Amino acid sequence: MYQYQITEQVIRKPKAMSGLLKKLMVFFSVLFILLGIMISQGFMLPGFLLVLLYFFYGVLSQREYEYVLEGQTLTVNVILGKRYRRTAHVLMLGAMEVTAPNRHDAVAKYRKGTGTIQLPKFDYTSYEKDTPYYTMIIVENKQKIKLLLDLSDEMLGALKKNYPDRVYLS
Repeated sequence: MYQYQITEQVIRKPKAMSGLLKKLMVFFSVLFILLGIMISQGFMLPGFLLVLLYFFYGVLSQREYEYVLEGQTLTVNVILGKRYRRTAHVLMLGAMEVTAPNRHDAVAKYRKGTGTIQLPKFDYTSYEKDTPYYTMIIVENKQKIKLLLDLSDEMLGALKKNYPDRVYLS
């Protein structure tokens, strides 16, 4: 068997009001610090807490995902704030039940609301409207889970080549 590694990085689209929220945090923190300097030092603590909240929000609101397909293993990493990386899943693809587009009949029984089987869901998509995403049903740690992924054509081709009966492209 050939050894290969395919890496794909997906950047999650920021929420609609996150920019406005950041600007409001900066405005109120500057306002409270100025009020603390001019009027009373009691305003300083809320100002510094808002600055601290701004930095934590900046790190936690920027999410990127990295999919690494290496041989028979798919690794999903979560990158927070472009600095902090953690491995979310290490999946053995031999335990994969199905990978298909979200509206495909092969994953219809796992859909929210209309499906008959409810599974823990992990969403690692970009939330871009023009990017199709795929549903992967796989067993991890003796528990069946549902992953939503933005897979590239190269990664889908490699999955289809190795598992032609479990991967659906359209």
